[in-house]
Parts: sequence; C-alpha cells; structure tokens
Amino acid sequence: MASYMKRGKKWQARISWRDDFGKLHQKSKLGFMTKQEAKQWAVEQEKKHIDGQLTENDPIWADYFNDWYETFKKNKISLSTARLYAKTHQRLTDYFGKEKISDVTRKQYQHFMNQFGKNHAKETVQKTNSIIRACVKDAILDGIISSDFTQRIELIWDKNKTVKVKYLSINQINELVTSLENGLRTAYLSRYMILTAIYTGMRLGEIMALQWPDINFNFKTITINKSYDYVSGGKLKPPKTESSNRTIRVNQDLLDLLKQLQKNHHKFVFENGDGKIPGSTAVNKTLKKHLAKCGIERNNFHFHSLRHSHVAYLLANDIDLYAISQRLGHSNMTTTAKKYAYLIDEYRARSNERINDALDKIGHESAPKPSKSEA
Repeated sequence: MASYMKRGKKWQARISWRDDFGKLHQKSKLGFMTKQEAKQWAVEQEKKHIDGQLTENDPIWADYFNDWYETFKKNKISLSTARLYAKTHQRLTDYFGKEKISDVTRKQYQHFMNQFGKNHAKETVQKTNSIIRACVKDAILDGIISSDFTQRIELIWDKNKTVKVKYLSINQINELVTSLENGLRTAYLSRYMILTAIYTGMRLGEIMALQWPDINFNFKTITINKSYDYVSGGKLKPPKTESSNRTIRVNQDLLDLLKQLQKNHHKFVFENGDGKIPGSTAVNKTLKKHLAKCGIERNNFHFHSLRHSHVAYLLANDIDLYAISQRLGHSNMTTTAKKYAYLIDEYRARSNERINDALDKIGHESAPKPSKSEA
C-alpha cells in the first residue's frame, strides 16, 4: 500500500507491507517535486516487493560505502590506498548527502562522475570509479540493491592534469649510471637503490624490502615477494598485487654492485648503520642531484619514473611486451599496454617499418628447391 503527503513544497511517498509473520514494514522517501514523481517511486518499490527485493535494510549510500571499507578493505590495503578510500567516502557524502543507496540511479552516478572528472587526472578517476564499482557489486550480493547503477558509465577527466610521465633516453640512462657509480661508496645507499631501479624496473617499496636471501648470485636472479610500506612508517607487506610476486633475471653488473653492500652485514640489502632504509625523500633527493650533474632536465621526474625508463629501454632494445609485462609483475599484457601505451606508440612506427620490410619480401625471395621426395 502506498500513501502520499505534501510537506512544504515537496512530496513524500510511503509504502507499507507485511512480512510472512504479519509484521508491518514501511519505507518512505521525501523530496519529490511533484506527486507524480512520488507515485512513480512508490510503483518501483512495490515492484521490488513483488520480486522479493524490497528490504528495510536500506542504508545511506555514503554510510554503506564506509561500512564496506571498514569491513572488507581496511586491513588489506596500504596507508596511501586507504587515503583514497577516505577521500571517496567524503566525496560521496558531499554529493549524495543522506540519499539511500537504493535510490541512486545510473543518471545520478554519471552526473557525480562527470563533476568529479572535470578537475581530476585520468588515473584518479579510473581508480575512484573502480573502488565504487566494487562496493556496489557487494551491495548487490548483500541483497541491498538489485541492479548495478555503475554499469556502462562514461568516464571523463581533465587532460591537463593527466601528466605524461617523463623517461630517460638510452644515452641519458648511461650518463646517469656513470654519475651514480663515480666515487660510489657503500654508505651511499640511495645511489645503489637508484641503480637497482634502472637495472630491474622494480618499485621503490620492493627495493626497500630486499633481503639477501632474495638475491641468487649463482642463477643471477632476484625474487620479489614482499614490499616495504614506507608511507606508514615502515613494515613489510605483500607486493602490490598477487602477480607482483615474481623472480626476475638480472645482469652481472648489478650483482657486482650489490655484492659491495654485503660488507655492511645487515638483514636488508639497503639498510644503514642505524637500522633504517632510505625512503622516498632520500632517494628522490639523490636522483635529482645526479640528474642535475648530468645536465638532464625533466619536470615531474621521480624515482618511479625510473621504472618507466626501464620499460622504454627494453622496448628500444626490441624486448617483447610479454617479457616486459612478466618482469614488471603485471597480471597480463593488457595492463602493461594500457600503462605504457604512450611508449608503445613511439616504437610502433619502427615496428611497422620492419613489418613492411618483411611483407615486401613476399614473392621476391627465392624459395628453397623441393627435395625429390617432396616433388
């Protein structure tokens, strides 16, 4: 049964129903501009009741998101990722206010993402949408809502805030390596960490977490199975993703450099005498210093940019995308292709020329003469 009441200039709709035990339940919503809008809402709710999808468990959208985060995500993510969840909760609160999750529509959510995307970078928009979608899917599993209002949403973003990552050319990488190795001493741990990033493409947290058993000097490999959470003050945690657990091949030059640090006799490869490992501030300060020494000017170039430079170097040396993807610890080549699309495009022209050269040989190269048995 539905009833309607005008409160001030707006209408309220209320529906009532009894469960199998005869208990009365009610659900209402206030804020409709016309009585017809209120009736339309009531019709939709009564249809949910008929389909067995109507429930009193209808939390405020922003509150459900926060409760979902506290229950399912809080203890599994890093501090930096937790900040994104906190910001997302605040954005949902600011935009949707006290609106119930069951009342959110695709159109409303599209408007929310349109407004958000106008002044945020592509990666931020995609990550925010991704975690909201995960929450909504769980709300469906919980029986709180029946449809996914995040499906088929078109994302927009501020292209001016989507910074194209800078990377070093082969010559610049060689210059930087020479500068870092010049006068190198075992106390200069930040230099060793930068060199490790150049040779391996490893993330900073993965490099900080390296321990001596992770390095196999005989087989020339490094096993990556943990990360150092430097943002939250320092503790070991699993790598970024399951696929980030990997063993990569390294060259003898890097192994010779790392062997020099064994004389420090510490548990962690890059641990100093005080039991500390250089963090983001220290390594970026050293990186900036040596880039300046080499006369290399790169805005927005930081330690993680060395990972991009590693990819550019491998692509320039014709290493295939699958091998690069495995080395970086990506779950599949699609992730690598999306992440480094701008680099791949730069090498596409050269690949196309090789393809064209190969195709031009069709019909012009003499085929081997068939053997007598084949004839």
